[in-house]
Amino acid sequence: MSAYSKVEFQRAAEDLCRYGRILYGNNWSPATSSNYSVRLNENVCALTSSGKHKGELTPADILAVDMESKPLSPGKPSAETGLHTQLYRRDGGIGAVLHTHSPTVVLLSQVWPEDSLSMTGWELQKAFAGETTHEGTVTFPIFPNDQDIDRLSAQVETHMQQQGQGHAYLIRGHGVYTWGKDLTECYRHLEAIEHLLGYQLELLKIRQP
Repeated sequence: MSAYSKVEFQRAAEDLCRYGRILYGNNWSPATSSNYSVRLNENVCALTSSGKHKGELTPADILAVDMESKPLSPGKPSAETGLHTQLYRRDGGIGAVLHTHSPTVVLLSQVWPEDSLSMTGWELQKAFAGETTHEGTVTFPIFPNDQDIDRLSAQVETHMQQQGQGHAYLIRGHGVYTWGKDLTECYRHLEAIEHLLGYQLELLKIRQP
């Protein structure tokens, strides 16, 4: 069984609860939707349990799982755990993953006709790690919603191998996954995504005939 520090797990659990309250307060994680995780070491991450209200998380609602998505502590892993562990396995620099269901992301991903959304010319693009100018392009792939998480995570991995890892991806009519070196960076990425996609949604409204 994979080992992990109980002290680090407790710290991660408290951080995930704190961010859960923030994300719920932003209306990005309504009710029991969404899931969040933090890497504890190369073999283990701390993850929100399935079916927990994200505005009312306590450390008892966080469990440890290995990189094959198997639980190492009490709790029921989210059905979407494999989408977290896919990211941790592919990039040792990823320290946190946030998956949310905000109205902006869900609506835009549902109506956007293409299988990716690219944005150029927005100053806020520089909020993403490694992006240094608004003149670059950030692209968010959009995957079909799929209850078969093994199949979806394999699709995500194949896309990243072919097109690059990027900063985030959307699941149509479902939500967004983003990641960072830690929760602070990951939340910054998520906040930037919410605003950038909000701009795009408003442009669609303005351009309607």
